[in-house]
Amino acid sequence: MRMRTSQRAGAASAAVLSKRQLNRALLDRQMLLQRSSISVLEAIERLVAIQAQAPNPPYFALWSRLEGFCHEQLSHLMKERQVVRIALMRATIHLVSARDCLEMRPLLAAVLDKGLRSAFGKKLAALDLDAISAAGRALVEAKPRTFNELGKLLVEQRPEADPAALSAIIRTLVPLVQVPPRGIWGTSGQAAHTSAEAWLGEPLAAAPSLDEMLLRYLAAFGPATVKDMQVWSGLSRLRDTVENLRPKLRTFSDENGNELFDLASVPLPPADTIAPPRFLSEFDNMLLSYADRSRIMDEKHKPLIFTINGIIRSTFLIDGFVRGTWKIEQTNKSAALFIQPFERLSTADQEALAEEGAKLLTFAAQSAGIQEIHFLESQ
Repeated sequence: MRMRTSQRAGAASAAVLSKRQLNRALLDRQMLLQRSSISVLEAIERLVAIQAQAPNPPYFALWSRLEGFCHEQLSHLMKERQVVRIALMRATIHLVSARDCLEMRPLLAAVLDKGLRSAFGKKLAALDLDAISAAGRALVEAKPRTFNELGKLLVEQRPEADPAALSAIIRTLVPLVQVPPRGIWGTSGQAAHTSAEAWLGEPLAAAPSLDEMLLRYLAAFGPATVKDMQVWSGLSRLRDTVENLRPKLRTFSDENGNELFDLASVPLPPADTIAPPRFLSEFDNMLLSYADRSRIMDEKHKPLIFTINGIIRSTFLIDGFVRGTWKIEQTNKSAALFIQPFERLSTADQEALAEEGAKLLTFAAQSAGIQEIHFLESQ
């Protein structure tokens, strides 16, 4: 692997990693250069967590990364309480192992608190948050509740309060997990919540390690800047923590002169490593975990992926970079994969994508008698 040397004035020289080198490092750590044979639980922990704002995206995320993955493997882990759905990084719902849930939720409490105060601000001033938290915990531990149900029950005790604010307080101050059947493939329904402690039968970690969480981020997403770590987690002021970790890390620069941190023991694949076509799920964390997303997508395409109502569309990779979006439409008898490239694809790329897309359709709609792939005009 050849690296250019940074000549930034006033700074020690550091190897400069190109966008392609960063791209191949990311794909390698995300198990997207070749599918892995590790277990589903191992994969979820290796990825730190999987963004899961909708029920089905984690299944597609794992299918693209694991050899022979089937829906029942993840559904079983959820039913057995080995993995859970809970608000973590960026105060958004993630699929995470039970162990990581107990360890990471305390580290990210400040992120949820910031979101609560941003959304409800003055509505919280006259409320006894501790008393509301205790009441809400009792309600969800007696029976899993939807946020709507929880707000209605709490407002009976505090008629002057906003029910949405009350349920948001519980989401922030009580570590709420979404219980099955939410997140089980082929089922539907609103999200019902109980506390992580009640669901898992264990308390949250008493002394969670922020250092360890950031090292695991680098193992899954590195090399990365401090700002990248902050974007991924939703936490601020991580510079001091990273500086304390510096002796354990190696450093690089990107092409813009930004300092990148990485684990010393993780190899970087060559920039010319072949990257096969891959389909990414909605909300894939690779698009949400960097201040600078150029290692995986062109910023000019962001409006085509990130919608105004908060959806991050399913995308596909050609040569390791996002080149378009996809969706599957199903009826009782048929399923169709619609592929929308951002720019015209070569014949070879289109054929390779169609081959991978046929496998995706089989995974998503195995019982459909008719399966079709449609390439739409480039945007």
